[in-house]
Amino acid sequence: MATTVVDYQQGQPADVPSPTLVRSNALASVWMLAWREWIRFFRQRNRVIGALGQPILFWLLFGTGMHSAFRGGDQDFMTYYLPGTIALILLFTAIFATISIIEDRREGFLQNVLVAPVPRWTIAAGKILGGGAIAWVQAMIFLGLALAVGSVPLTASLLGVVLMMALAALALTALGVFFAWPMESTQGFHAIMNLVLMPLWLLSGAFFPIPQPNGASPVGQWIMHWLMRLNPMSYMIAGMRRMLGAAVESAEVWMPSLAASWLVTCGFLLVTCWLAARVVLKPAKGDLK
Repeated sequence: MATTVVDYQQGQPADVPSPTLVRSNALASVWMLAWREWIRFFRQRNRVIGALGQPILFWLLFGTGMHSAFRGGDQDFMTYYLPGTIALILLFTAIFATISIIEDRREGFLQNVLVAPVPRWTIAAGKILGGGAIAWVQAMIFLGLALAVGSVPLTASLLGVVLMMALAALALTALGVFFAWPMESTQGFHAIMNLVLMPLWLLSGAFFPIPQPNGASPVGQWIMHWLMRLNPMSYMIAGMRRMLGAAVESAEVWMPSLAASWLVTCGFLLVTCWLAARVVLKPAKGDLK
């Protein structure tokens, strides 16, 4: 309900939205922005095929090509690489969904949203929820295919995998919002993706196990170990790998526990959402204030 007050500059009564109306508008804004992302993505078939097809192609090619080279007990490389493929689908879809921020600013849509009577954080929330839902559904389709061909056993722990996929999708989308918001061109965003996001995935244990160095190990192996150990994606993939029953336990391999994986994934989600909200609250170059 609107409250009527007096605008002293104009000498005319002015309507000030009540706190209830502001909250209602904010939730409606989050929902509409998320729904817009959903419709926009699935109407572009090329994006759907690219985001889902490339990781599956990688999984088939690398899994087949490295079948005889991988040594992980009785486990083949396709089984080991499956959680990494899920993470790659989440990363690709979430990150590409946030490119729409740059396009929205260039086409003027973002300026219209910025002058709307809703808080700026709703933009970040709508983008994160919309992009995260798209990434989660894409990964669920791949998980269903793996389940259908027998690469994944049907167990109760799959519910945990689904939940961790949702948390990872939201966290990676929030990270994409953080990088995309200040960008002025999609070329700059691609450069950041190649420089930061792809190494984040490569150093997560998705493609090869995290080495466990000892006293005789060279310095390079120690650096590699700690880079991968401090990478939050290592914990997402390790958690999914443990719940899928694809964990490789060895004295030469470091792997976090399931509890540590949940803790770091939840913490990573909180940090990336905070970073995304913080960067959206600051006006970017050319934004209306």
